[in-house]
Formats: sequence, C-alpha cells, structure tokens
Amino acid sequence: MDISVVIPLFNEDESLPELEAWIRRVMNQNDFSYEIIFVDDGSTDNSWNIIEELQTKNEHCRGIKFRRNYGKSAGLNVGFEATQGDVVITMDADLQDSPDEIPELYRMIKEDNFDIVSGWKKKRYDPISKTIPTKLYNWITRKMSGLKLNDMNCGLKAYKSNVIKNIEVYGEMHRYIPVIAKWAGFTKIGEKVVQHQARKYGTTKFGLSRFINGPLDLASIMFVGKFGKRPMHFFGAIGSFVSLIGFAILIYLSISKLFFDETGIASRPLFYLGILAIMVGVQLFIGGFLAELITRNAPERNNYKIEKRI
Repeated sequence: MDISVVIPLFNEDESLPELEAWIRRVMNQNDFSYEIIFVDDGSTDNSWNIIEELQTKNEHCRGIKFRRNYGKSAGLNVGFEATQGDVVITMDADLQDSPDEIPELYRMIKEDNFDIVSGWKKKRYDPISKTIPTKLYNWITRKMSGLKLNDMNCGLKAYKSNVIKNIEVYGEMHRYIPVIAKWAGFTKIGEKVVQHQARKYGTTKFGLSRFINGPLDLASIMFVGKFGKRPMHFFGAIGSFVSLIGFAILIYLSISKLFFDETGIASRPLFYLGILAIMVGVQLFIGGFLAELITRNAPERNNYKIEKRI
C-alpha cells in the first residue's frame, strides 16, 4: 500500500463527507493505493455514524472509535499502529488541511528520502488570538529543541512508515512528534509550505491550556530523549552535587569544632542544613532514578479503551 491517511477527530461530522471525497479524488487521480483511518476520539455528535456510512461507500475507509475522549495524541498513536502504507499522512478533519498536498508530500518521502516532512502554514486564516500565541509557541519550541521547523504543530505531516512504528505518542506529545522522532534517530526532517484554509464547519478545539502544558511536555521530551537511556547522568549528577555540599558543610563544622570553636556543632543551624542536603541528594539519586524508570515502562500508559473497529 502506498499511503495511509490518519485522521484523528472530535465532533467533526459536518466536514467528514467532504474530506473523504476530497482525499478519494486525489488518490484516484494519482493512482495511489491507500487507506483512510478515521479515529473518533469520543465524539458526542454524529461523527461515528458518518464514518460508518463512508466505510460502506468506500472500501478504503477504516474507523476506530474511542469510548471516551482521550486527546489527539491517543488518536494518532492508535492510528499509527493500524497503518499499512509505506507513507503515512496525518491531517486534521476540519478541512483546514488540503489533501491536494498529499502527492508532493509523498514524493518528498519516497524520492527525497525524508523521514518526516512537516507542513508549514505560512499564510494562516486563523484569528489573531490563535496566530500570535502559535508563533510564540513555535519560537520557544525551536529554541528548546534545536529543530528548525517554522510550524511544529501543523496537523499535515508525512512520515516514513518505520518512523511512526518506532515512536510512541502519549499525553499531549502530538505537538512534538518531530522532536520525538529526532531523539529516536530519525534526523532527516524537512518542511513544506502548505495551503491553509479557513474553518468551514464547527468550532476550533484550540485552547490556551496548550501554552501551559506545551512547554512542560517539551521539557519532558527533551529530558527523556537525552537521559531516558541513562537517567543516572541527570539524577546522579544533581544528587551527587547536593550531597557534596552537605558533606562540605559537615566537614567545615567538624574542623571548626576541633580547632577553632568549643561550642557544639549540633546547636548550629548550618549543621541541619548539611544533614538536609545529604538527605535530599540521596533521595534525588535513588528516588528520581527509580521513578523515571517506572514511568517510562508503565504498561498502562497507552491503554485506550476502543469501542469499535470497522
């Protein structure tokens, strides 16, 4: 199969028939073998019924329905697991991403040998309340990750199949898939200016919470990418440093007691600060290391309850 199109969605029933028809037209014009995987993230409207109708009309359509809303990362992760195509295209269901971009994205993956090609909505039709924060978010992400992409969170992206089969997307990490892929060793990441269209149906799912959670998620990715295989390099260094401060304080107090001062060191606040530093250092050294290993290997981290598959 040439292409798998993964479309996570939440309450987008009005746009789905038009989107499916648009994708089908592009695929037929270019003679691609393809599949469209709709992942319904617990929609409360008529989205799933529409997906079932589309599947009866187009054998290339597939559907996955979550029992409740888990978020876009969950939809992408489960959609990635279900793909069969050599190239995987992701796009939003709101018709703001153009399926006409698919042939060129496919070519860049197959002929230019990119691991990932990320869309760049250079000219946007979003309200200023969304565009200004998005520019700030992209700037911060570029500075923190070192990845020079202008539009990190563009929903329209293309991937080699082995990229999405070797990464894991959870929490709200969908915004940073290129960063995750980079840390997984997929370094040939390109960018393509893509057409952006004004929302035709429904309401935006954009929320200001992304600017609270987003930097925290990015910091987590950066940490896991750098220290996930060697967490002691981080926790051990900090724990050792803090413990060393504690030992230095206690050595200073001991020398002061033996040679310069007759008063007991246990009565001095600095003594308790030294003891505290040693205790904190040891806890960082052991507790942080164990906690990170447990978190990264938790078997329930990507356990999503799927109600139906077609």
